[in-house]
Amino acid sequence: MKKNVVLIGFMGTGKSSVGRRLAKILKMDFVDTDAEIEKLTGLTVAQIFARHGEKRFRSEEELIVKKVARRQNCVIATGGGVVLNPENVKNLKETGVIICLTAEPETILERVKRRNTRPLLPRGSTVERVNELMEQRRAYYEAAADYTVDTTHLTREEVVKEILKLLEKGDMKCEEPSG
Repeated sequence: MKKNVVLIGFMGTGKSSVGRRLAKILKMDFVDTDAEIEKLTGLTVAQIFARHGEKRFRSEEELIVKKVARRQNCVIATGGGVVLNPENVKNLKETGVIICLTAEPETILERVKRRNTRPLLPRGSTVERVNELMEQRRAYYEAAADYTVDTTHLTREEVVKEILKLLEKGDMKCEEPSG
């Protein structure tokens, strides 16, 4: 069985973008847990938060994580709060290596401004708000992660190369990018 590669981390750290590219290079399936929740519910993440609240979203997230964690040969990009539920972390660790993507708060704020559909970081949010949320989750990310990559000053391709190096070191046989 080929292990999954699971990307965790705060919003705006590049989990989906990096995950798609990594999956292509490794010839693995790509799964984005937020996209899976949207497919299942017929609502966007923002709509779920607005209509039903965070508790409902976390419940849907737990169901999707349980389902995708059972799959093999996948790169899984998770939502930023997936680590808040210990059951999610347990399920993801059983079949995957967990890589936490990080970035400086200022970088995150700049990145999320581009696509402002983040219920926990609405338009007009400040670096202080990003810091506050990151601080609430820091210990969860650290406890869950097998490896950490800071994406602040790296391009998507550089992040992918860093992850490939970590996977090689961790004895997960992965191919180097060709060209």
